[in-house]
Amino acid sequence: MDTYADLVFLGGRVLTVDAEFSVASALAVTGGTISAVGGRDDVAPLIGPGTRVVDLRGATLLPGINDSHLHGCAFGMATPPLSLDLGHPTVSSLADVTEAVRQAAGRVPGGQWITGHGWDTGYLDECVSDPSRQPSRHDLDAVSPDHPVVLYSFSGHATWVNSKALKLIGIDRHTVAPPGGAIVVDAAGEPTGLLHEGAQALVQHALPPLSRQERTDAIRSTLATLARLGVTSYTEPGLGPGGDGIMRGALGTRTLDVYRRLLADGELTARVGVLLLPTGMASTAEEFARALTALNTPGDADPRRLAIHGVKIFADGVVPNKTAWMHEPYVGGGCGSLCVGGESDAERIAGIQAMIRHAHAAGHQLGVHVTGDRAIDTVADAFAAAAAEHPRPDARHYVIHGDFLTAHSMKVLAAHGFGVNMNPTIKWTVADMEEEFVGAERAAYAWPYRAALDAGVRVASGSDAPVTFPDWRQGVATMMLRESKAGGRVSGPEQRIGLAEAIRTYTIDAAWQDFADDWKGSLEPGKVADLCVLDGDLLTADPHDIPQMPVALTVMDGRIVHDALRD
Repeated sequence: MDTYADLVFLGGRVLTVDAEFSVASALAVTGGTISAVGGRDDVAPLIGPGTRVVDLRGATLLPGINDSHLHGCAFGMATPPLSLDLGHPTVSSLADVTEAVRQAAGRVPGGQWITGHGWDTGYLDECVSDPSRQPSRHDLDAVSPDHPVVLYSFSGHATWVNSKALKLIGIDRHTVAPPGGAIVVDAAGEPTGLLHEGAQALVQHALPPLSRQERTDAIRSTLATLARLGVTSYTEPGLGPGGDGIMRGALGTRTLDVYRRLLADGELTARVGVLLLPTGMASTAEEFARALTALNTPGDADPRRLAIHGVKIFADGVVPNKTAWMHEPYVGGGCGSLCVGGESDAERIAGIQAMIRHAHAAGHQLGVHVTGDRAIDTVADAFAAAAAEHPRPDARHYVIHGDFLTAHSMKVLAAHGFGVNMNPTIKWTVADMEEEFVGAERAAYAWPYRAALDAGVRVASGSDAPVTFPDWRQGVATMMLRESKAGGRVSGPEQRIGLAEAIRTYTIDAAWQDFADDWKGSLEPGKVADLCVLDGDLLTADPHDIPQMPVALTVMDGRIVHDALRD
């Protein structure tokens, strides 16, 4: 034998995720590539003196997980020690949040900004018992009068600040919110400290931008977490000039430069695909077209490790802020709107159509953040119109989130070969709270996996970290069970899908989104050796137990990046 394998796996459940979802028992890796898949006899001739042989002992080997919507730098910045963890279950009340801020104020020098991430009114006791009780600057003022405080919500669409921060930012009762944003005020017209959507940019412009070292540390932290979770690829959805004012520029152009340096230094332990963000929320079509033309998109040294796939656009907001654009009103009234520039629905529709047309004609893949059913219909129709005007084979545009996909939008997406990027861990997180905004029927329907797959739409799954923790195991369980995080209540059982279908959304169909399904996303000879070993038999596991199944080994491009077997 001229070439022996570097790695051989025996005695397990090898989920190939090929067209038939075949299950093998052995696999070999040679030089970063899968060299054999089958049984013991197929890999035995490849075992040499330097081959590491892994006895899976019934464990599950599956393709490396592809989290197809994950803000890598932002996730690193949103987790300790770089930020206060204010997510559930770390905090469960406004009192818990203020105590965390009080402790931070005692640790850092006076005047230094205190940041935190993850608060969610659906998990804060005072807000749950009285929905009219919302976070306020007064809560924070009591424990941090001298430190400016900025706390980002779990969704990334709301920010909570104290009075010191409002003063430094320059926000008072006379401040006009940017288009597409809202400065929440009390009955007296004074800012409460809550900023929604585009108004959050006012905070970001007042904060010192992240240094290169902070960005590097944040991405390194994310890569380490993802390796432990078996994630070998992710899409960084929105880096560019439009992100320079988001989370201290975590989504800005300079973050892409850090990714390139990490790649050059051999530190990129996951494959990264990028959507560029030419403009932020509420931009006009003209502004978008100028920014798109000005984008610098040089090819990278290794496009299989770091690749720019296309551009991202924000079409509307999110349901908890009632800024997703809906056909039917929210509980309590209002339908939201598109968040592009324009004074009327007609102007905003024309604006989003023009943005999509510009990007499509320029040859970019489009990922459009859109959550409300009326907004999704608008975007799907705009995709189709752009494709008709400028025919392009295999553009692979997709809607991001797609919470309330309609039968119409699914039909359009499927007919044109477009996709949807859904978020099962967000479904798990918000299932119990959405009823208060859209009622029981619509809340149960949200993230309609079964309907989308049955309609022939290509579906990929992502965590939207730092909105949720990037644990694909919880995502798989949620797709199969449709149970909620807070109460374990079933939400939309008719939208459940099976294990094989759920795994495809995190592997081969996520690879499709990356234009990479011909070389990654399944365990077949000739494809790259991106692997995840899960301790236990995934095929027979109770879905409730999947989130606790340990990730034993992670391999990216034939290189072991996480190894609990030898720890």
